[in-house]
Amino acid sequence: MRHVPSIGDLIVAVDFDFGDNQRMDSHSQTHDSIRAVQWQDDHLRLLDQRRLPAEEVWIDCRDAGQVTQAIRDLVVRGAPAIGIAAAWGVAMAARQGVPLEPVLATLRAARPTAVNLMWALDRMHRCVVAGADASALAREAQAIQDEDLAANRHMGELGASLITPGSGVLTHCNTGSLATAGYGTALGVIRAGVASGRIARVYAGETRPWQQGARLTMWELVRDGIAAQLIADSAAAHLMKSGAVQWVIVGADRIAANGDTANKIGTYQLAITARYHGVKFMVVAPSSTVDMATGSGEEIDIELRDPAELLNIGGVRSVIEGAQAWNPVFDVAPAELIDAIVTERGVIERPNSIAMQAMFGC
Repeated sequence: MRHVPSIGDLIVAVDFDFGDNQRMDSHSQTHDSIRAVQWQDDHLRLLDQRRLPAEEVWIDCRDAGQVTQAIRDLVVRGAPAIGIAAAWGVAMAARQGVPLEPVLATLRAARPTAVNLMWALDRMHRCVVAGADASALAREAQAIQDEDLAANRHMGELGASLITPGSGVLTHCNTGSLATAGYGTALGVIRAGVASGRIARVYAGETRPWQQGARLTMWELVRDGIAAQLIADSAAAHLMKSGAVQWVIVGADRIAANGDTANKIGTYQLAITARYHGVKFMVVAPSSTVDMATGSGEEIDIELRDPAELLNIGGVRSVIEGAQAWNPVFDVAPAELIDAIVTERGVIERPNSIAMQAMFGC
């Protein structure tokens, strides 16, 4: 059996280097300097998000098995980025002459909640069934990546247009360039809103247990010159009560047919708190995140991860031995707590089944 290197074998440190297909026009360069998923002609290069902000380290994935492992291990995370990485995994497998059906099945099982993974793999599978060769599959993976970047820029403009100039916003988890092809979903709205002067104050929750807000969102904001303040997750209600924020802006891993939205754990309590304090709540996600086959949030499979993630901080045990933990990594904000869902197709205000069907129904 051929030796497959472990993730640890694949680490390389490099500077950011945009290929020709990732050049940005002058408009989109504003607060937009990061590309975390990069195709390198014969392999996939991923910025290892577990190592940020201490180190900017890249991992080279040279087959679909290594892409699957990178998705499982949170080297790459964020629903759109997971789907893009998986698409490149299929393209690599085709190039290497590997049977594609088992590859598709293995990649599909890597993370259960983010529908973008299934969407991207279904799109690649349709190409396989249609007889696409390795070159055609690589073009399809590139199209998935390019379309996501264009969608993010458009969603940024749409979402920012809803915000009254001078507003403060709070975001949760990481929904920026690290989680997408670039620019970001919720963080794309923040980038656009800051650039246009509509957003005057930005706050990011730390997002336990992986601290994506503290480690990743703050890294993106500081790197791109956007002034922001980090808050403890438990400070969100107090912040909203102070009047400092007018919008909570989050991403999504799956949006059901009635508008219920699964996102990083802690989103549900932010939606409840925002409604109590009269703060508006915006979900920003590409249409590939919408799952019209899932009727409501009750049907969404919520991923449970290793309890050790809660019992350790930075790999160091912080809780007494013998303690147990429960570690769901997503929750569902019901549609009635959401003021707007922003996709590249348009904005749904006060989402419900009828409005969702009108925009996304077949």
